[in-house]
Amino acid sequence: MSDTDKSTDELAGTEQPFVQHLMELRDRLLYGMVGLGICMAILAFWPGPSGLIDMIAVPIRAHMPPDAKLIAVGVFSPFFIPLKVLAMAALLLSLPWWMYQVWAFVAPGLYSHEKRFAVPLIILGSLLAYVGIAFVQFFVLDKMFGFIQQFTPKSVAATPDIASYVEAILSLYLAFGLAFQVPIVVVLLVKMKMVTVKQLKEFRGYFIVVAFIVAAVVTPPDVISQLALAVPMCVLYELGIWGSQWFIRNTAAPEEPANNAAS
Repeated sequence: MSDTDKSTDELAGTEQPFVQHLMELRDRLLYGMVGLGICMAILAFWPGPSGLIDMIAVPIRAHMPPDAKLIAVGVFSPFFIPLKVLAMAALLLSLPWWMYQVWAFVAPGLYSHEKRFAVPLIILGSLLAYVGIAFVQFFVLDKMFGFIQQFTPKSVAATPDIASYVEAILSLYLAFGLAFQVPIVVVLLVKMKMVTVKQLKEFRGYFIVVAFIVAAVVTPPDVISQLALAVPMCVLYELGIWGSQWFIRNTAAPEEPANNAAS
């Protein structure tokens, strides 16, 4: 960086002591926890822990006998499982608020062109997480349980335990929420110049293999859920390649050529 660049550096003089950074981090974590608490209070009032359980149980109950219900094997399951679901739902509801706290913490150390790059990614990352979870709730679970119930013997009553059911679907929520971040990861890799768009295109065939391996590991052993994760990952990878070119072209630094994304 030349002397002229240093004199016009928009971040010059904005450095803060390490202790001040820790205090700022503490404040952001506290703000995030307050937002989480507010979301928990709202969800506790409506629809309530029992209402949340009823909502997430819809996919499996659609494939159970009309009068059948999920059972609670553990002594404390009727108390702790609804609270666990309430906490997870509140965390999802407060996700944009948490993302804003992360943004507010790192924004002072970013240049203007980097801020233009970060804000869309934060918003897009939150939306993709919601889309992934909604995809699980309204499509994957219904198809998965329908497939599994076909193999249930007539002499067996399929009445799953609520604790194991909640654990299974929460793991699917997490897996799909993270898997749907593939475009964000691809864009960041290109933005940080760790890979180029050309290399990503050449890696396309290997990524398809990786996507199916990941789907086989993190989803239940049924074809429906594995395909439901692997196929969107491949589609999102292609969207990430396209998006990386658009982001790099529109968020490049004033002195930085924007054609490095296609190299």
